[in-house]
Amino acid sequence: MKNRIVALLLLLMFVVSAAMAQSSQKEKILPYPIHQKKLDNGLNVVTVPYNSPGLAAFYIVVRAGSREEVEKGKTGFAHFFEHMMFRGTDKYSKEAYGDIMKEMGAAANANTSIDRTVYHMTGNAEMLDKMFEIEADRFQNLKYSVHDFKTEAGAVKGEYTKNSANPYQQLYEKLVSTAFNKHTYSHTTMGFFEDVVDMPNQYDYSLTFFDRFYRPEYSTIVVVGDVTPERVNNLAQQYFGDWKRGNYKPNIPTEPKQTQTRYAHVQQQGFPPYLSLNFKGPAFSDKDKDLPALSILTTILFSENSDLYRKLVVDEQKARFIGGGPQFSRDPNLISVSASVIKADDMQYVKDELMKALNEAKTKPVDAQKLADTKSRIKYGFAMSMDSPDAIANSLSRFIWLTGDPESLNNIYGVFDTITAQDLMNAAKKYFVNQTLTVGTIAPGEKSPAK
Repeated sequence: MKNRIVALLLLLMFVVSAAMAQSSQKEKILPYPIHQKKLDNGLNVVTVPYNSPGLAAFYIVVRAGSREEVEKGKTGFAHFFEHMMFRGTDKYSKEAYGDIMKEMGAAANANTSIDRTVYHMTGNAEMLDKMFEIEADRFQNLKYSVHDFKTEAGAVKGEYTKNSANPYQQLYEKLVSTAFNKHTYSHTTMGFFEDVVDMPNQYDYSLTFFDRFYRPEYSTIVVVGDVTPERVNNLAQQYFGDWKRGNYKPNIPTEPKQTQTRYAHVQQQGFPPYLSLNFKGPAFSDKDKDLPALSILTTILFSENSDLYRKLVVDEQKARFIGGGPQFSRDPNLISVSASVIKADDMQYVKDELMKALNEAKTKPVDAQKLADTKSRIKYGFAMSMDSPDAIANSLSRFIWLTGDPESLNNIYGVFDTITAQDLMNAAKKYFVNQTLTVGTIAPGEKSPAK
């Protein structure tokens, strides 16, 4: 009898413990456990088992983007390596790498932004060993000749030239270089044009850049799908365990406080007039309320079901669309509100209406039901998008490059739940001020029609 009572008590404890763990997991926006293991060399390994029989997403997040390009004349290299990493190694040529992708039924690609470079593939989970092998090889043994380097640098220049023909891209370049004087957010991911032109002469520096940032302490492996943490961790140790840690840390300059409104204008005939209001915002934090409050507020003010959207776009037909929100980034960046204006002559009116809405938000509390509905819609929209290994890995990668910790995804959505109408007013008062505003415009005239 005594043994049976002890057994029952142990069973009860197990059930209660399991229920508590399940309850704790349910409180998180991502309903799947995130397993993490840090190797001795600093490489973080993240695994999320997900019911996708035979399928796995394999991501490597390198926390080096255009933000890390601190040396004068040396911008654009983070994006350059997005290209160069597919050039091959002694063991696996570019062609052999492509053949393996086909064999796995996988698609591999990469993209670069201000705070990171992300490499990703999705394929046969049974060939996870091969995914680890070929990625470990190129991350540790990338090799390219001067000729290959110059060829790829030429391709990057061609990409820059193509993109810069777009007036929106022209405005974005002017906008960030106007809004930021010292911080590296002053140049785009593509880099400054003069640096892109000179890139073919920078072979030696390219080796330095790779040696600095393609290191385990800058990197996180994310595997989501039909996998187990044990298998992923073992493969990570097997293929990446000998990857040598580096010792380079860039000195990112601090942006001085902006004290007056700035302007960036692109003259363009025959192009839809465009207005962009950009206020200095906060750096990402998974604990502070500012970014969630700004995200909720701008959604309420400028989304397609907002009063102002209905007024400017539907009723008055002064604009084709309005929208905006804060940028989630490692350092303080911009909160952008934009409008595609029907007629350039109406740009000042549209600007005044946008500013009126932002200023009213400082003292006018948002309706409680509207606030609750907006928070619910934001969270529900995210939760519904988590429907594949690739979608989950991509979302985790975003928060890994922001903080280094994938749990920041769950943390920040937890903060969303706590936001009140007062938090929205506090954020509006703090950030929507003329002193930190940079106005960007595209219009036919030589000067901006918005003051």
